[in-house]
Amino acid sequence: MKKTLSRRARIATGGAVLAAVAAGTFGTVAANASAPESGRDSAASAAPASAGQRSTTTSTHLTIDAATEAAQAALKAAKKEGQRITVAVVDRNGNTILTMRGDGAGPQSYESAEKKAFTAVSWNAPTSELEGRLESAPNLKDIPGTLFLGGGVPVTAGKAPIAGIGVAGAPSGTLDEKFARAGAEGLN
Repeated sequence: MKKTLSRRARIATGGAVLAAVAAGTFGTVAANASAPESGRDSAASAAPASAGQRSTTTSTHLTIDAATEAAQAALKAAKKEGQRITVAVVDRNGNTILTMRGDGAGPQSYESAEKKAFTAVSWNAPTSELEGRLESAPNLKDIPGTLFLGGGVPVTAGKAPIAGIGVAGAPSGTLDEKFARAGAEGLN
């Protein structure tokens, strides 16, 4: 004959099981986070690995001050023409350094500016030029984080891309790109 537990007994049993599982998980984490086992050479396991000079490279990045100057130059150029924009500056790796949403810029412009900046630095080309590539390779638009519309320009040191500036919010990609270029020129 099968014995059924009361509701109170089932809750108490379930709570005990959960407590045991939680204690076991915590114990595992605590054991993994403890000091190295006594049989190991702790000095050897703590020494950092060193890469030779031929195994590394150095890259150039914009400072936050330079990115701010570029964004402000773009916003100023747009304001002169009565346009409300958002400007984004990304580093060589496509990580956002800053985004400034101008007064009255539309909510969609924030993400669009970042994607245009990312696209420009990724391909080291203005996004207006990249738009034409979609005709022969329409799948490019499916790459996450990209936007193939005018408004993004790369920033280079020598010939290497070090940043991207993206602008969105003006009524055309041509205007967006004009303001992004004004931002890039503000770095000189």
